[in-house]
Formats: sequence, structure tokens, C-alpha cells
Amino acid sequence: METTAKRTSAGWDLNGTKNLCTNAPVAGTFVIMAVTDRTKGARGISAFLVERGNPGLAIGRVEDKLGVRGSVTSQVLLTDCEVPRDALLGRPEEGFVNALRILDGGRIGIGAMAVGLSQGAFEEALRYARDRVQFGRPIADHQAIQFMLADMATRTEGSRWLTYHAATLADQGRAKPEIISMAKLFASEALAFVADSAIQIQGGSAYVSGNPVGRFYRDARVTRIYEGTSEIQRLIIGRAMLRR
Repeated sequence: METTAKRTSAGWDLNGTKNLCTNAPVAGTFVIMAVTDRTKGARGISAFLVERGNPGLAIGRVEDKLGVRGSVTSQVLLTDCEVPRDALLGRPEEGFVNALRILDGGRIGIGAMAVGLSQGAFEEALRYARDRVQFGRPIADHQAIQFMLADMATRTEGSRWLTYHAATLADQGRAKPEIISMAKLFASEALAFVADSAIQIQGGSAYVSGNPVGRFYRDARVTRIYEGTSEIQRLIIGRAMLRR
């Protein structure tokens, strides 16, 4: 992390550039992570609340993304951005630790996002399979299409209930990081299959601009990256199994 926060007589002075900040162009309040003690590594990072309009805070490049285009993403630029002492969120040098604590909730959220996208892609594929007639009969009558729909529905339901299970444990104060990672991993990778299958069922018509399944397909890809990649989820799950 290159962004720094240095103490001043009145508070803190922030300098640096943040990349890929979700909804930054429309945000009213920013949580900025910055290094306050370089010697401590990850344990030397603090969090700060900075309001829109604060001198020294500006929006940089707005990204032209592959998917999730309904949510804007951009850089946040900090140039001698001065904030008062009470802008410190929590205690000094606890920013990274606190960020890790909220990841479980974020991962459940991505699991839920993946479930919703899977459901939408499945419903579009099912509708098309019923309506599309070839050789005098709906393509849904063909066993190959039925097998694809069956696999899509099964993976969507599996994702739904694993995500519900992870969320229920978290609501009860019994959150298990490995279960949460399982939900996020399974739901996001199931979505990849479901979205791809929806494209396959609709064929060439799915590959043109404006078709809903095309958007599902583009939006699906980032769920395997958000809040920790699939590889990170597997590390968390694997290490938890080895501790048993």
C-alpha cells in the first residue's frame, strides 16, 4: 500500500491514489486505508473517514468495465488531503485488521449476488427453451436442453442454500469463515456454469447486444474475483480442513 497518512498539528495529511473504488464517483463518504507506520507492515495501516468535497480529495479515471456496469468504479486521488483527528476510524494501526473482519459479510453478499444472477440467467434460458421452436417443436423438448436446464437449476439451488446456511450462521453470531468461503466459492463458480449454459441454449441470439443473458455472462465473471478470488477461498477452506 502506497497511500500514507501523516500526523499534523490539526489531524492527518493523506496522500496517494486508490484504484478500482466501487461507486466512488457517486459516494458521499469515503473510507480511506493509509499507512501510518511503515515498519509494521499490514499492522501499520489505519482507516479514515473522508467526506466528499474535502480539499485534496478528487475522483480520477472512471473505468470502462467488462461487466457490472450499473455500478461505477474509479480512482480516488488524495493530494495533501487534510482531515481532523476524529476522522480516524477506530484505533491507529487497526485498519487492516478491521477490514478483514468485514470480509465475511462481503463474501456472503457476493454469494447472494451470484445466486441472483444464476436465477436470472436460468429463467431467461428456460423461457427461451419453451418459446423457441425448431423442426416443429420447442427446443425444451430435446433431452440435451433438459439436461442443461437440470444442471443449471441444481447448481442454482445448491448455491442458494449454501449461501443461506452461511448467512444464518453469521446472523446467529456463529460465523464460520470456511463455510462462508464455501458459499462464495460455490455460488460464483456455479454462476459461471449457469451463465455460460444460458448463452449456449440461446445460441447466436444470446451473442448480440441487448440480450439479458449477455449481461448476466459479463457480470458473472467478477464474482470469482470480488472479496477474495476463488483461489483465496480454496486456501481458507483447505487450511480450515487441516485444522480439524
